[in-house]
Amino acid sequence: MREDAPLVSIEDIRRAAANLAGVALRTPLLAFGTAGPGGPRVLLKAESLQPIGAFKIRGAYHAISTLTADEGRRGVVTHSSGNHAQGVALAARLLGIHAVIVMPSNAPAIKRRRVEADGAEIITVGPASSEREAKAEELIRDRDLVFIPPYDDDRIIAGQGTLGLEIAEDVPDLAAVLVPIGGGGLSSGVAVAVRALRPGARIIGVEPEVAADAAESLREGRIVRWDAARTGSTIADGVRSQAIGKRPFAHLSRLLDSVVTVTEAEIATTMRLIAEEARLVAEPSGAVAPAAARFHATEAGISALAGTVVAVVSGGNVDPARYLELLGAAGGSC
Repeated sequence: MREDAPLVSIEDIRRAAANLAGVALRTPLLAFGTAGPGGPRVLLKAESLQPIGAFKIRGAYHAISTLTADEGRRGVVTHSSGNHAQGVALAARLLGIHAVIVMPSNAPAIKRRRVEADGAEIITVGPASSEREAKAEELIRDRDLVFIPPYDDDRIIAGQGTLGLEIAEDVPDLAAVLVPIGGGGLSSGVAVAVRALRPGARIIGVEPEVAADAAESLREGRIVRWDAARTGSTIADGVRSQAIGKRPFAHLSRLLDSVVTVTEAEIATTMRLIAEEARLVAEPSGAVAPAAARFHATEAGISALAGTVVAVVSGGNVDPARYLELLGAAGGSC
């Protein structure tokens, strides 16, 4: 698709929502204190409660369900560190389609086990996203598989945008949404829905400061690619993409208000706070946006807003031992 193609529309997202009925949950909004002393209330959008434990089922199912009969017979392939892999694996199983998933060697074991449980074929490569991309391209050539992108695709953006549609419909006094940025599909879809239905609300992207390629890209006005060793240093494995996609860049450069970065310590601490205050398990990537609400409200421009702030908990798939380790590192227990 051309980079200058029209953006995904609210009508595209509504069609995706109809398509996802009975597959993706309309996840709840849970209280998470306020954005700073005397600031607006904060609600968490609990995507960790989806059937795969993350928002990725939305885009994956919507994209795969649009395939032709011939494409479905050929099978699908994608590359992912875990949550998109689970989304594609489950969607393919529900639709009776064979799925091949290229996963990095450092993907969390719990995510790998769940991909296997849905019957997908897993091929393991090194930790760099460039390695995953190259292997997927090879499989497309050699086995004639149909590629389901993790984020750089309008069908994916529309599917992920159903999350933003739910927020806009469920929060009449919406003042701001904070959403994590990895490859940019989720943040793009949420931005489309919120801008269409709650045009006065602020839309803020959040990244780990050690993996802030999107922030630099939007600041520079061009897509900037970061080294895999750098982005791979964040504990938030779901947002380790080395660069945002072309279609997400087109959306975010027009719709996003700002990007805020958070530290690794803030992510770990927020995982503990989410467990304590919302009684919810969040993986590190799922704690990125709530960390900005809790620790960077003034920087994000939300501390003095009138209304409600929503922070997206994008997923809760974390190995139990790693979860306990991070909670301990955050200096607390639940």
